[in-house]
Amino acid sequence: MLETKPPAHDTMLIVYYLKSTISAMDHFHSIILAKTNCLVMLRKFSSSLFLSYLILFASCNQNNHVANSEQGVASLNKDTLIEKIVTLASDDFQGRRPFTEGETKTIEYLQSQFKSLGLEPGNGSSYLQDVPLVEIKPAEPPLVKVQTPKGVISLKNLTDYVVWTENTEPVLNIESADLVFAGFGIIAPEYNWNDYAGLNVKGKIVLVMVNDPGFATGDSTLFKGKTMTYYGRWTYKFEEAARQGAKGCLIIHNTEAASYPFTVVQNSNGGAKLHLDTRGGNEYRCPLMGWLSADAAKKIFTASGKDTSLYIQAKERGFKALPLNIKLSASLKVQATFNTSHNVAAKITGSSRPDEYVIYTAHWDHFGIGKPDEKGDSIYNGALDNASGTAALLEIARAFMSRHAKPERTIVFLSVTAEEQGLLGSAYYVKHPIYPLDSTVANINIDGINNIGKTKDIAISGGMGQSELENYLLAEVEKQGRYISPELHPEAGHYFRSDHFNFAKAGVPAFTTGGGLDHLEKGKAYGKQREDDYTANYYHRPADQYDSTTWNLDGAIQDLQLLFLVGEKLADGTDRPRWKAGSEFKAIREKTIK
Repeated sequence: MLETKPPAHDTMLIVYYLKSTISAMDHFHSIILAKTNCLVMLRKFSSSLFLSYLILFASCNQNNHVANSEQGVASLNKDTLIEKIVTLASDDFQGRRPFTEGETKTIEYLQSQFKSLGLEPGNGSSYLQDVPLVEIKPAEPPLVKVQTPKGVISLKNLTDYVVWTENTEPVLNIESADLVFAGFGIIAPEYNWNDYAGLNVKGKIVLVMVNDPGFATGDSTLFKGKTMTYYGRWTYKFEEAARQGAKGCLIIHNTEAASYPFTVVQNSNGGAKLHLDTRGGNEYRCPLMGWLSADAAKKIFTASGKDTSLYIQAKERGFKALPLNIKLSASLKVQATFNTSHNVAAKITGSSRPDEYVIYTAHWDHFGIGKPDEKGDSIYNGALDNASGTAALLEIARAFMSRHAKPERTIVFLSVTAEEQGLLGSAYYVKHPIYPLDSTVANINIDGINNIGKTKDIAISGGMGQSELENYLLAEVEKQGRYISPELHPEAGHYFRSDHFNFAKAGVPAFTTGGGLDHLEKGKAYGKQREDDYTANYYHRPADQYDSTTWNLDGAIQDLQLLFLVGEKLADGTDRPRWKAGSEFKAIREKTIK
């Protein structure tokens, strides 16, 4: 409220005048002229002088913002980053698998780090969010039998099929369910594509192809061409089959279309798996899920009097799914163990818009103790995947706490569980958000960092074209004199393979960056060689450990500066990034943000 009595001294009067709003200027003049002898001074305090003061204030605010940014950027430190990675990836943390002592040590460490940085608990008075999970493991090898008019097709577990269930009953029996070929198993209205048109698959088993028609045809005008859409992701196939009421869904494996060999399917799904504990919910899931090898699918088609020319037909718009006149039976005996894992959350409450949120995420989990490698090492330390991302999350939190001023929007630092088991921690958070998703401005996810040294480029997981978050990143990348490189394997669907994806599915603009390959001194060939070496010899293996002789985190700090600055611009701004035209997630956001 505007006071009626001005301060006594000239200097105080000027300060008082500046603090008043422009809209109240006439009222201010009348009071001053009527009740004081300051007329002469006000005449001297001309419009140009007032404008000068406004410019001075704006300049001060800008300088303060720059100082805050510089303070945050300067605080990002390679040595403290390494220290955190070494701790999280140590044998003492036992590979950080949920439900183990490794989880206990990890979440205690993260809480202590957030507390020491001075961050507030992110879930009321707690740093933890409980995530109810269930571990389902085979009690004995599953059996699948295919009955044809000409007899039974002999198929072998793990060699010809890999199947599992999320049902927690000790026994799942499926007797003589009809097998239907449903093309890609896609319903995509925006692409005018419906593989289930006129098809009733309730109580049946659907057989579908991996990836989507754009990849299969190479037609750049169909879906997104070679870049996989979510409709091509294997998780979508199961979700859509469940929406159609199918009893089961089996995906036909193809190495090129899936971007990995059948051995990855075998290793990832052949044993115990964690799932969200859905007891008490009413969401239907196909009781039987899994993959068929290409050879097994060929046997089935042949027995039904068909052949793999069905794959070609399924690429054409208007393809009609068809029954194969074959019955499939399956028997799965499982053991279910219910337990609770944890997401770890901390926050910095916003100064002027505390009810709007920018969320940084990184998954803390890995595979724990498992099958020994050729050296006899059985601890899957997960140094790059994802002790490095978790350490980076802590480092960015430290950078924000080093600023002189609090951010205007609330910043949340969320370290999620069970990413390696199917993005479960982030999926649970999105279904049970601590902070409203329609008030969540963006999600910046960190899944691995650059450990090869400084690069001229940086990549966006899943390629470009999803959301305006990319524009925020590009602006900061250009300031560093770098560029955003095109994704090497857009057909692999990397956008759908890390925790940001669950936020995207809920409509929140989200992304994960990938380390660049164009090494500042050694070029692209060196970067590609390092990436290929990691994939072949370290990825999801006990060998993924911190190595001071080969790791160079100069580039990691450079990349973290970018992620800090993007988050800072979002946190101190008023704009909200939007999904771009053509994104699968644009319509979801528009339903929640009017």
